[in-house]
Amino acid sequence: MKEMKMRHVFTSESVSEGHPDKVCDQIADAILDACLAQDPESRVACEVLVTTNLIVIAGEITSRAVVPYVEIARRVVAKIGYNDPSPEMGFAAETAKVLLSVHQQSSDISVGVTAQEEKGHEQGAGDQGMMFGYACDETSELMPAPIYYAHKIMHRLAELRHSDPEKYHNLLPDAKSQVSLFYDNGRPIAINNIVVSHQHTKEMDIKKLRKVVAAVIVEVMPKKWVKRMKEDAKTEENLFVNPTGVFIIGGPNGDSGVTGRKIIVDTYGGMGRHGGGAFSGKDPSKVDRSATYMARYAAKNIVAAGLASKCEIQVAYAIGVAKPLSVNVDTFGTAKNVTEEELEEILYDGKVFDFRPAAIVDALKLKTPQGWCYEDAAAYGHFGRPEFPWEKTDKVQALQDAVQAL
Repeated sequence: MKEMKMRHVFTSESVSEGHPDKVCDQIADAILDACLAQDPESRVACEVLVTTNLIVIAGEITSRAVVPYVEIARRVVAKIGYNDPSPEMGFAAETAKVLLSVHQQSSDISVGVTAQEEKGHEQGAGDQGMMFGYACDETSELMPAPIYYAHKIMHRLAELRHSDPEKYHNLLPDAKSQVSLFYDNGRPIAINNIVVSHQHTKEMDIKKLRKVVAAVIVEVMPKKWVKRMKEDAKTEENLFVNPTGVFIIGGPNGDSGVTGRKIIVDTYGGMGRHGGGAFSGKDPSKVDRSATYMARYAAKNIVAAGLASKCEIQVAYAIGVAKPLSVNVDTFGTAKNVTEEELEEILYDGKVFDFRPAAIVDALKLKTPQGWCYEDAAAYGHFGRPEFPWEKTDKVQALQDAVQAL
């Protein structure tokens, strides 16, 4: 009997650093970086909102750090590229009004974290919730291919805009990409279509923009996929650039932005599940962030160790309690030489990956970043980028040894 082919299309999107929500995420994480740099024990829950020439910074921050909130916000906005103070742009680092409403962390939250430590007890989770980590062998960084390439398109377009402003001065900061790939038997095999919407000046011709985008796609996508896309008789239907024709009014002037609204862009593009919690603006005592990083770390090492082709890990916590309430592993039928129950046993044991909040912070050095910063993670995804400690595959041998010892 002939084997049936499981053919489908999966789509993921990315957004640029100039997308309104990402502007907020970067400001919030830049504030977190500033707090941790002066006081690694800072407790930060920072929220940001942006709209036409307005930045609002709010939240709960308990820290000995002296934080220049306004200066940080303006620096981030300027770095992204919103530097034109003209009324037509409607949002610029120099002219945007910055409003502050920051107070100390709630004592009800602190009792589960700081107060526990002061009493000599083990640090508990900063909140209840469930977090997911995911990895698969579709790309070199063990990320799902659609989100991986959607990020690469956005990141490369931003690089061009920053590195050669004279040549690419008509490209403005706000942009989105969307990559749809054909899958056959669970493997990505070809491009179905790609969508890029990029903010631009009035002077930029849509044909020139399409040419720039097409060149980036040829550069970053696998050559065999691009060749197949070019050979397709419907090539014009495979690449959509600014489908409405123009995209001049963008950024916070075109749409308001808020922290934590792009959680699927931040993770796996919808390929893996998400517990619901956002990352940016939260210090590592918040398991929404730190445990999700640890779950990715574990899942990536499981795939890198050859124990599965796909791996999703769920951990669950109660506020004030250190040890996870549960650990679940799903390999989607791809486990090799080990069962999912055995992987769960290895993870829950804590010898290879310790999911207690304080142990996560220590293992990944989340209070004292070296060679990376949280602001960098706030655009183009928190996963699949080798500069981050949760992307290391240094536990492969320890996992293989643990499996052999079962």
